Amino acid sequence: MSWTLIILLVLVAAAIAAVAIVGQRKSPGKRGSEPGEGMHVLESDYQSGMGGGNVRRWEIPRDPQAYAKIFAPKDTKK
Repeated sequence: MSWTLIILLVLVAAAIAAVAIVGQRKSPGKRGSEPGEGMHVLESDYQSGMGGGNVRRWEIPRDPQAYAKIFAPKDTKK
């Protein structure tokens, strides 16, 4: 292997590491939303062209306990 190729590979690895570190520092921060009352409304809009498509809405409770109850089987003990 020539020294030029080795130096090039080291520089590429250093650049990838630098991009990864900068990407972690610029994280968007806290995800999610604060718990509360009411519902979140989520909407999915898909258009396939030629007049076809689909729009769907979901209502998700803001209360974490109410949200968890959605996933609990109905026959579980309380």
